Amino acid sequence: MKKFTPYLILVLTTVCNSVTSFAQRGGEEVIITTIGNRSVENSQRVASTPKILDTVFPVPNANFPLLAIDYMPSFDLQRIAPATVSLQQKLTQLYPGYAKIGIGSVLMPMADIYYNNTRSRKYNYGGNVQHISSFGPMRDVAPANFDRTAVRGFVSVSEKKYGWNAEALYKNQGLHFYGFPNENANADSIRQRFTTIGTNAQFHSHKKDSGAVNWHAGIAYRHFNDKKPKADSLSDWRATENYFAITGSASKRIGNEIFEAAIGLQNNRYRYGVQDSMIGVADSGFVRNNTFFYLRPHVTTYGKNGRLKAQIGVDVSISKWDKTKAYLYPDFSAKYSLFNDILIPYVALKGGLTQQSFYQLTGINEFVLSQVELRNENKALEAVLGIKGTISKRVGFHLMASFANVKDKALFVTDTLFTAGNRFNVIYDTMNITTFEAAVNYQLHEKIKLDVVGRYYSYNALNNSYAWNLPQVQFVIRGSYNLYDKFIFAADINLEGGRKARVYQAESGATLENGQYALPLGFIADANLSVEYRYNKRISAFLNFNNIAAQRYKRWYNYPTQGLQAMAGVTFRF
Repeated sequence: MKKFTPYLILVLTTVCNSVTSFAQRGGEEVIITTIGNRSVENSQRVASTPKILDTVFPVPNANFPLLAIDYMPSFDLQRIAPATVSLQQKLTQLYPGYAKIGIGSVLMPMADIYYNNTRSRKYNYGGNVQHISSFGPMRDVAPANFDRTAVRGFVSVSEKKYGWNAEALYKNQGLHFYGFPNENANADSIRQRFTTIGTNAQFHSHKKDSGAVNWHAGIAYRHFNDKKPKADSLSDWRATENYFAITGSASKRIGNEIFEAAIGLQNNRYRYGVQDSMIGVADSGFVRNNTFFYLRPHVTTYGKNGRLKAQIGVDVSISKWDKTKAYLYPDFSAKYSLFNDILIPYVALKGGLTQQSFYQLTGINEFVLSQVELRNENKALEAVLGIKGTISKRVGFHLMASFANVKDKALFVTDTLFTAGNRFNVIYDTMNITTFEAAVNYQLHEKIKLDVVGRYYSYNALNNSYAWNLPQVQFVIRGSYNLYDKFIFAADINLEGGRKARVYQAESGATLENGQYALPLGFIADANLSVEYRYNKRISAFLNFNNIAAQRYKRWYNYPTQGLQAMAGVTFRF
């Protein structure tokens, strides 16, 4: 702009003079020639380079004067009740030993002793000893003394992905066949003794991975025999039984289904006397080998957000006795949870083959003969329909109905061939069994507990007029009351009716039906009462009253029970 300023001044001056001249001379043309000095200012180079200015400019403080108004707020606070904290020991002290020792009114000593290791995440081992015996007399029958002793030891180990356990058992049971009216009978001539030695071991995996296969394997052995005759020449003429079993299973989860299969092989060798020999009329020795194999695959599925559970499978069983037979049974069950487990209806359709043994028969009736026939029980089909649930948080119930067709059902009848009627033989029959069951339970914390169970049975036998010695009606009532955790009162009542025994001649009360005499065994009313006083957490005392109705009911034909009995004792932890 500076370099153009002289030229602009020169031009303006010339124009002004020209106008002035024209105004003065009235149209004369005047030409003026002159020399101008035009100077151009030199340019200067800026020596500095461009840069970014990073300057923080101070912001002035603005003051806005306000009127000072004081306002005092008020608060209305509601009082909060202070929280209560219940302090308790997370883990109560455990004692490895427990003992219960008592004595009964009919010279009946009793002892029950347990010993176990205390808390351990990996190991569990221990054992227990149980004994009860009676040396008191019983009216109007032969000597009825008995004794039962059991010793058991166990050990188990639980690792992260697998575990195993083993157990050993010894049992010794002595009794007398007192079922005839002679108080002065020779006790040695009617004495019996059972001895059991058994062991089992199991190995199983418990992998947490849902896609892994978990499996189980087990092995078991049991030896069982009855009393050896006094005469050395007859030492082999008793019953002995050896049982051996191998079992296994595997399971795998795929989605909502669990696929599982169980397999097992069992062999039971039952021997009486010397095979193909005789010591009396119809009293011959024998050896019976019963081999039993089963395969039970099934799948368990869950649906409806876990409310529905169903199991579908089959049971394939093969029995080798006198001849080999194969059986196929359904294995179906389902249950559905309604209203968050308030009601759970369920159905089942099953069947199965049960291996029979002399050990199992003596567990039901210890007065059985030493030489009996064994047949596997074949439950061809069983249908079950039921519902269980809760009426309130303290009351629950259970209703069930079942129908079963059973072949070779074992029944006990009085023996008249080998004994004087004080032992029992075993016969088998095919029958339809219908069962109805109803149960109600009530529990108020640990203070009050009450259970009431009722069952009704209907038997339709093929070859027998009745299901001998089996009840038609059963009622069980159990209850307990905890008073300040110092006094524990407990009671139970067992009621049974409809039992009949088969007799072989007319006698008082017996009825003849289809050529068979049936004698009612009477109604069983067995009530027991117990009281326990806890001195502290380690020591307590108890008093039990058994059969307080003093009813000498007959559990088996010609075998009455003891009347009123009392037992007192102490329990302690150590």
